[in-house]
Amino acid sequence: MLSGVTIGQYYPGNSVIHKLDARIKIILTLTLMVCVFLCKSFIALGVCMLFTLSILLISKLNIKVVLKGVKPIIFIILITSFLNLFYGTGEPLVSFWVFRITRAGIYNAVFMSFRVLMLVIIGLMLTYTTTPTRLTDAIEALLKPLHRMFKLDVHSFAMTMTIALRFIPTLVEEVDKIMSAQKSRGADMESGGIVKRVKAIVPVIIPLFVSSFRRASELAYAMDCRCYRGGEGRTKMNAMHMQKRDYYALVICAVYVAGIILLKIYLKADI
Repeated sequence: MLSGVTIGQYYPGNSVIHKLDARIKIILTLTLMVCVFLCKSFIALGVCMLFTLSILLISKLNIKVVLKGVKPIIFIILITSFLNLFYGTGEPLVSFWVFRITRAGIYNAVFMSFRVLMLVIIGLMLTYTTTPTRLTDAIEALLKPLHRMFKLDVHSFAMTMTIALRFIPTLVEEVDKIMSAQKSRGADMESGGIVKRVKAIVPVIIPLFVSSFRRASELAYAMDCRCYRGGEGRTKMNAMHMQKRDYYALVICAVYVAGIILLKIYLKADI
């Protein structure tokens, strides 16, 4: 049931996006996400969608893989859209009890749905085109000023974030196996009311916690056996260096951000 979840996985490739410095990719990802929030009209959001689609095509990722990554959050998108449906001013098109659906409400619902979808796709492209090791090194490098100013252990923080991201597919697979095992024993998890379904999840949660703690313990032992002692004094096997393509990517992103800001200034939020 959950086997289609691809969040946190890396898909090898030889595209320009795969070859970009991981630090640049993180900066570009955050910048693109900020640009999505800056969009106040469908024209600006359309520009964001075209730019994101261009990056997706350049990265040579399989569209089916991206759609698999989006699939788990479809329910969240629908809930977001439904809630925004009732936020809007103007003459109501449909009215019942205290709820009113207006033209502005429909606009908000559709607009927010596309916005959430864009944010998810942008985040997925980062993990799909960057290995966990490079992602850890990039996060650590970007947070290094915090270590110098406040003596924060940024290496452990980066390592924790990357390990958590890496084990999302593993935990999803574990949940799927546990649920299949419970169903083979006669457990009913898909019928009845909300209370019954919540109770049916308990036999899944407990084995999942046990399995998670066991995996964490095994990982800790493996790191200890390899004499891992944190980031202090560690060297990198592959040092990160900026290439021409990284500077080109920054320039293109800067032009894109400038365009989005101009659209925000001169365009009104009309359908």
